Amino acid sequence: MQFKTVLEADVPRVCCREHGVLQVKVPWAEPGSGFTTLFEAVAMDMWPAFIKATRAHVHDAEEKIAFDKFHVAKYLGDGVDRVRREEHRRLMQQADTVLKGSKYAWLTKPHNMSRKQKARFAALRDSNPKTARAWAMKEMAMGIWAYRSRGWAVKAWAKWFSWAQRCRLVPMRKVAKTLKAHCRGILNAMMLDVHNGYAESTNAHIRRIKARTCGFRSRERFRNAVYFHCGGLSLMPEGIDQAWLPT
Repeated sequence: MQFKTVLEADVPRVCCREHGVLQVKVPWAEPGSGFTTLFEAVAMDMWPAFIKATRAHVHDAEEKIAFDKFHVAKYLGDGVDRVRREEHRRLMQQADTVLKGSKYAWLTKPHNMSRKQKARFAALRDSNPKTARAWAMKEMAMGIWAYRSRGWAVKAWAKWFSWAQRCRLVPMRKVAKTLKAHCRGILNAMMLDVHNGYAESTNAHIRRIKARTCGFRSRERFRNAVYFHCGGLSLMPEGIDQAWLPT
């Protein structure tokens, strides 16, 4: 009922006189895989080894490679941060500390900011033209991800690449060069609407659990902590009316 259930199956094997030992084909997984087909149908990052392996083993790979939105956003965020660091060093030579401690302000989504944070960020945008321009380029690129027409998405990315490659912000030009080289996989991810958001979120949660406890004495305790915090269990005792609990 309230408990999440995981089914684990050992795939049967058969002994063929002609071909030797073979696994039985199952509808939920590819041959030889340790995971379900749905689990494996996730996007990937732009690591060359992943791309090379996919091209070597997947038929019509160029139409199936899809690059995760999370990693595209990371490239863009890193580009903005490099611009910020360069501008911060220049401003510090003039004893201007306006960019000090502003790293995460440029990486936080505006709709996640409080009213006070939005007011401070508006002042930052007005006073730092280079970093603000890099931030605007990042926001425009991530806005393209909402496109569902491949034709319009191609035009939008082409316009963005043109803008990024003409700007004088070297870090953003480097990011644009990387994304342009992988544009086909980015478009595939947009059209297929695939991403690793849930897996990345769970992974980050597990890392926070490990960091908060400064390690575990055994792998079993670590596993139990992950199940406890990420299992989605309802810990409310039966018969307790939540409306009467103090807030």
